[in-house]
Amino acid sequence: MQSRSSSDSPLLTDVEGPPAEVLNTSGGGGFLLVCEHASNRLPAALGDLGLSAEALRSHIAWDPGAFSVALKLSRRLDSPLVAARFSRLAYDCNRPPEAPDAIAEQSEVYRVHGNVGLNAFERAARAEALYAPFRSLLSGTIAKRSSPVIVTVHSFTPVYRGVRREVELGVLHDADARLADAVLALAPGATGMNTARNQPYGPLDGVTHTLREHALPAGLLNVMLEIRNDLISDEASCTAVAASLAEVLTAAVDSIRAPQSAAGTGG
Repeated sequence: MQSRSSSDSPLLTDVEGPPAEVLNTSGGGGFLLVCEHASNRLPAALGDLGLSAEALRSHIAWDPGAFSVALKLSRRLDSPLVAARFSRLAYDCNRPPEAPDAIAEQSEVYRVHGNVGLNAFERAARAEALYAPFRSLLSGTIAKRSSPVIVTVHSFTPVYRGVRREVELGVLHDADARLADAVLALAPGATGMNTARNQPYGPLDGVTHTLREHALPAGLLNVMLEIRNDLISDEASCTAVAASLAEVLTAAVDSIRAPQSAAGTGG
């Protein structure tokens, strides 16, 4: 099952549908998956933003493989997935409206001409059409569940500005490192991936907005996963990575909650 947000903004037509959706709404598991960069689709009203088809297929427009992994995790963990339906080049749903890179004018080596020189009204219209419904849908989904574990799923390019990245799995966190610590203890052995904390990005890069906005204020366990996209380039690899990460996440949460349960049985 799935549900979708709605938007009254003229930026999106009825044919294009809503800016965000929830998949596996009936899942009874204790997690909530989030994929802010699930799609490279642009609203028709924005055209191609002055970019080539090749650029729009690349990592600057979305996180290749991330949605597939997130959806497979959602199914394995029997938990909902909230996903954005349009490209982060239109609006990055992992950034607040005041962040300059919420609507990027430059992404790696690409100049995003359709985003250059937007005035305050135009930026606000993008945020209202794409970010506000995503934020509302995510908040509402969290509110319907009992202390869900928030896991955001992303991917990153293996070569950035000509520099090769050796890390294969980034485990990111903001002020609350509980789940990240537990995942970092388990992931290298369970996944075989070269795993690192807050790599290739970290809180100072502004990438933990969703965690700050939706998990930290409520004290929810949370973690952000960054997977190198050459390792999730087809369905088979996405399935394998999702399987290993599902085991890691389940064991990590259990390792945190088990001591609490044991303490509660004492007398």
